[in-house]
Amino acid sequence: MAVWIQAQQLQGDALHQMQSLYGQHFPIEVRHYLSQWIEGQLWDAIDLENPQEEYKAKRLLEGLIQELQNKADHQVGEDGFLLKIKLGHYASQLKSTYDRCPLELVRCIKHILYTEQRLVREATNSNSPVGGMIDSMSQKYQQINQAFEELRLLTQDTENDLRKLQHNQEYFIIQYQESLRIQAQLTSLATLPPADRQLREPTLLSKRATVDAWLTREANTLQKYRLDLAEKHQKTLQLLRKQQNFILDDELIQWKRRQQLAGNGGPPEGGLDILQSWCEKLAETIWQNRQQIRKAEHLRQQLPLPGPIEELLNELNSTITDIISALVTSTFIIEKQPPQVLKTQTKFAATVRLLVGGKLNVHMNPPQVKATIISEQQAKALLKNENTRNDSSGEILNNNCVMEYHQTTGTLTAHFRNMSLKRIKRSDRRGAESVTEEKFTILFESQFSVGSNELVFQVKTLSLPVVVIVHGSQDNNATATVLWDNAFAEPGRVPFLVPDKVLWPQLCEAINMKYKAEVQSNRGLSEENLVFLAQKAFSSSSNNPEDYRGMTMTWSQFNRESLPGRNFTFWQWFDGVMELTKKHLKPHWNDGAILGFVNKQQAQDMVMSKPNGTFLLRFSDSEIGGITIAWVAENPNKRMVWNLMPYTTKDFTIRSLADRISDLNHLLFLYADRPKDEVFSKYYTPPLSKAVDGYVKPQIKQVVPEFATANPDLSVGNQTFMDQGASPATVNHPHAYGIYPPIDTMLDPDGDFDLDDTMDVARHVEELLRQPVASQWGGHLDYLVTVLPPAGQH
Repeated sequence: MAVWIQAQQLQGDALHQMQSLYGQHFPIEVRHYLSQWIEGQLWDAIDLENPQEEYKAKRLLEGLIQELQNKADHQVGEDGFLLKIKLGHYASQLKSTYDRCPLELVRCIKHILYTEQRLVREATNSNSPVGGMIDSMSQKYQQINQAFEELRLLTQDTENDLRKLQHNQEYFIIQYQESLRIQAQLTSLATLPPADRQLREPTLLSKRATVDAWLTREANTLQKYRLDLAEKHQKTLQLLRKQQNFILDDELIQWKRRQQLAGNGGPPEGGLDILQSWCEKLAETIWQNRQQIRKAEHLRQQLPLPGPIEELLNELNSTITDIISALVTSTFIIEKQPPQVLKTQTKFAATVRLLVGGKLNVHMNPPQVKATIISEQQAKALLKNENTRNDSSGEILNNNCVMEYHQTTGTLTAHFRNMSLKRIKRSDRRGAESVTEEKFTILFESQFSVGSNELVFQVKTLSLPVVVIVHGSQDNNATATVLWDNAFAEPGRVPFLVPDKVLWPQLCEAINMKYKAEVQSNRGLSEENLVFLAQKAFSSSSNNPEDYRGMTMTWSQFNRESLPGRNFTFWQWFDGVMELTKKHLKPHWNDGAILGFVNKQQAQDMVMSKPNGTFLLRFSDSEIGGITIAWVAENPNKRMVWNLMPYTTKDFTIRSLADRISDLNHLLFLYADRPKDEVFSKYYTPPLSKAVDGYVKPQIKQVVPEFATANPDLSVGNQTFMDQGASPATVNHPHAYGIYPPIDTMLDPDGDFDLDDTMDVARHVEELLRQPVASQWGGHLDYLVTVLPPAGQH
């Protein structure tokens, strides 16, 4: 169902929140009459931080205006006439507002759509009967809103009491002046004749006594009013602090934790809009109470009365200042984190946001934010308030940015778009620690004032830990450090302590999250997959998942110590699997065509129970980022399982997995019993088109000589291959034997396919094919050959 249809069914506070999204910047009528068109556009495809995307935003603005004009032109009848004028007016208004800043229109509409979706989702969850339980999120929001309503009433009550106190005090001062006037008259009687003095003095004395009695009584009343008001302010501040602690220590910390897990591939942390609205309500309420307390102090100074009120007001003023300081410093946050694996001399971005900037009018004098990279030790010293002025661990280019206020969304942000780490200064490492285990952080700091310079704030915030690398080969190990930190960091830790060992199920959750995100798949790691990984990690043979529940894995086991008999760590092997799957095997993994996490013996046992030609795909145990094919076939003496030497990324840049499987006609059924064409045919490369200009186009195909006669296209001329001896343990393929010249990659530095390198390989293969077979191929069992199409296709 369209979001707008559902949004119109909102009720109560949710409906009020939805309606408040609209105004002159974007009329609700436009949302209503163009709902289908608005929800059909790819707003999220536009990067608001990239000025080069402005042309896309411009086209959307033009499309919106055109749709409005079309809608206006189709209005007929008496009612249609008024709507026609109104829609035409809105078209002109939107063009005038956003013509020079079309990205702001995109920002506005994205904000509206996100908020509507959230409100609809919350309403749907709260209305759906889930075992009779009330939706916890809605219940939490209700509690927060109730607390804000209570704060509003308390603040309104103290405002009324303050007005009453001011009125009574002004009347008291008037009466006090009257008392002084009577006293002056009594003093002047001394100059009068005794007869006149005796005539007038009793009346003045009586009047003075009456006024003084009233002043005494009223002074006590004013003192009581002041004490009562102070007690009410104390109650308000207690509730304010409780509400603020809940929002900052629970909700904002949870958002930061979700942001940290998102760095490992967890779900998005969610928008900050609802948090900002809460923080803005806090700021507004705090500021109102602060102004009231300051006014009460001013009234006390106007009319000093003996009693404890001065001390109480000083305490209230100190408390309210602490509360607003905590709010401002805690809501200076990093909305978009810098990359956690940071390569020197490479551009990177980050976004800092002040959640209360709009309400406190900070944008009236936009503050500047500075970014600095500091070490783990410097971060510790900073949090201890030790003097770390001018301390840094490197030089960041373009590290200053002015905060910008976006009127449509009410956000105050600093977008660092073109930072670059020019150099890094490393500290002495501990023990076996490598450079890819050393953690840094980006410190963002600023200074601004609020309330006509009444309060000046110096704010700082630290990014998530970053690992600095200078070469892409370090990325693998740096990612391990970041993964461990993001997964197992505890709230409020000393920077950047993490446990040295964790329970195996905790690690499983982290690597499964990472795997699904990297491969971009909903198919994560199954329990069987995790058992296989546990066997590899702990050198165990147990197939029982329960045996690993209580086991712990140390950081050294994860990515310092090599696996037994290997020259790589557990993480390096697992990361190689992710990279290979992400780049070349994703559709096959999603289809369930790759079992992957199966050891050699298990693979043999599985296919041996199936018909000849049954095969499966498993990740190589011996090579990082490799995948192999195991299949069962007849030997002259007995049935046996054959294993092809692992394919790696290099191989798949030349010919895809599906095409290689298609080439090998002895592979018939994907384990357990699926015909291979049923699984892989949709990924086969289409046949070459007919020759052009009289030239024949060659193509590369894979051959396993022991099984070459199974391929009718390659049987002629290949009989010699069948004479070679073979061992079923491992069937080799070309990358190990130099059939084509060794190259680092088939991709250019930008990740694009390098045609020149590919043609070099093809020419080399052709040269090799012209030489005698025995001298080139003796003893090797799997390679690529160049095949000419049958006669008649040129």
